[in-house]
Amino acid sequence: MERTIISFDYAMKAILRDKANFDILSGFLSELLGRQVTVQELLESEGNTGDLFGKVNRVDLKAKLDGGELAVFEIQFADQADFLGKVLFNASRAVVEQVSKGDFYSIKKVYSVNIAYFNMGAQREYLFRAELSRFTGVHFDEHIPFSQYLNPPSDSVYHIHPEYYLILPLKFDEQIRQSFDEWVYVLKNSKVRDTFTAAGVQEAGKRLDVLKMTPEEKEKYHRIQATEMDYKSQLYTAKMIGREEGRQKGREEGREEGREEGKIQERQYLLELLEQGLSIEELKRRLG
Repeated sequence: MERTIISFDYAMKAILRDKANFDILSGFLSELLGRQVTVQELLESEGNTGDLFGKVNRVDLKAKLDGGELAVFEIQFADQADFLGKVLFNASRAVVEQVSKGDFYSIKKVYSVNIAYFNMGAQREYLFRAELSRFTGVHFDEHIPFSQYLNPPSDSVYHIHPEYYLILPLKFDEQIRQSFDEWVYVLKNSKVRDTFTAAGVQEAGKRLDVLKMTPEEKEKYHRIQATEMDYKSQLYTAKMIGREEGRQKGREEGREEGREEGKIQERQYLLELLEQGLSIEELKRRLG
């Protein structure tokens, strides 16, 4: 049996910002990172404005974790050429904002969690991870961790370079290979199966259940969903028009190129006839 829940992007815009629901985000991150994670608070970011009708194309959220680490969430619906540039910028900003002028560079780990509902060029994979955990020697087999002391001059160190995750729900084939795949299923279908056991999933199924929304909440939710659908439809229509205009231009250019090629071939044919000794009068007769 499956329970239909509100879309995860809407939940991030409205419901998951409530501290009472932090355990859902904590479960999501725990499964993604493969260790126990607790969300302590949400920090100010572009997406923390409370404007539910704005930014229909994207959602962002920044959370502070236990130990001071940060998780930066980005949900993107429409294809964007500089999407990965934005991913890098948001992670870098989360790093820079940790340091005040003149202070020690006490950098906490940043996890960049990016959910993209469009084609990123993947063939089969739906979950990607990128990190830079160490420097590698160019001439000799040596490595230096990209880390710093937790409490100088303690021997305890931890990696500080941002760690990036890219989740492509639309590429998911719905084969559950690991526990986090249950969350990917939720991201793709907005449904929670009773058999799911991943951390936070059943809590999401209970608290994000569409059937438990008040009539006012349902009306607002469906209105925002309609706005997003209109936006996506407009994007799709614009792309279709662009493709058709491109094809039409290509056909016109092709016809023009064909005419020019025909003229060139005709001139070449005439020159060959003249070189073969054909008289002007005979040439006129053949062309006439």
